[in-house]
Amino acid sequence: MGKTVSNRPSRPTESVPPLDEEWWAALLAEEEKHTAQFAYKTKPESTEEKAKEPSQSSLLKQTGVEWDHVQKLYEADETVLLTVTSFNRGGLLVEGGELHGFVPISHLVDLSCGVEEEDRDSLLEKYVGRSLYLKVIECDPSRGRIVFSERAALAKSGRRNQLMNELQPGSKVCGMVTNITDFGIFVDLGGVEGLIHVSEISWGRVNHPGDAVQVGDEVQAFVINIDQERSRIALSLKRLYANPWETAENRYHPGQLVDAVITSVVPYGAFARLEEGLDGLIHSTEMNLDENHLAHTNLLSEGQRVQVKILHIDANRQRLGLGLNSIYE
Repeated sequence: MGKTVSNRPSRPTESVPPLDEEWWAALLAEEEKHTAQFAYKTKPESTEEKAKEPSQSSLLKQTGVEWDHVQKLYEADETVLLTVTSFNRGGLLVEGGELHGFVPISHLVDLSCGVEEEDRDSLLEKYVGRSLYLKVIECDPSRGRIVFSERAALAKSGRRNQLMNELQPGSKVCGMVTNITDFGIFVDLGGVEGLIHVSEISWGRVNHPGDAVQVGDEVQAFVINIDQERSRIALSLKRLYANPWETAENRYHPGQLVDAVITSVVPYGAFARLEEGLDGLIHSTEMNLDENHLAHTNLLSEGQRVQVKILHIDANRQRLGLGLNSIYE
């Protein structure tokens, strides 16, 4: 069973802080860094040979893609039938007529990014020669880039355009987690994908997006911003709830003893959660460990219940300093 977002009271949605162009640019640059490079060759025989493989961009420019046709398919959100010609660890290369492009593994209906590394090649290889119904989800002639999605093709033609027109910043949407990366969570909204950046998962500290959700989970999310031109939707989990830091200094004060849960143990100390979204650092120097005592990395573990003393709190910077008072057995 997948995890679902609990139905807690949501924060008011009247005022939604806008995302400036720098936020979008940084986000897209980070996403691009994690996007696979594509090649026709199915399995390179050596590292040297792999280095000689052409990129998808150069291949598309060489094969004379009808970009006007691709753009019309994208704008109309129409479905096309293409054949899988090869694959790499990131997904499939497909073509049909003068259409060529890539299908990321996260956009395949029967596979997900959670596939084990050792199983990935054999599963992707079975797609070679098959025909798939796909939709264009990205078309960039300047970079010779066409990206297709089998998952998006499940929705009727025009559904993406309908969603992009219906969705508004400040609204809530439900969708299914399709991919998890180091920088965030991709959510299928039924015809278009939204991205929950790692900074929008929780008001507290997040070790990795995969700690919050799993591929296949149904989640509710808050719409922060919509980029109509690129069909990009920025989503948030944390904005469904009130920011606990806004009232933290009214509810907690230096010297106060409170219960907490260890969320992460690091070489310089441990992070502890007072409540959802409110995490603080217990520095190793604030653990009162003598020379003969076990190292804190052996003493503390994730999920352990402890009592901590609040040393200082800075809500504006979201900083909370804690001292270890006692450990519950």
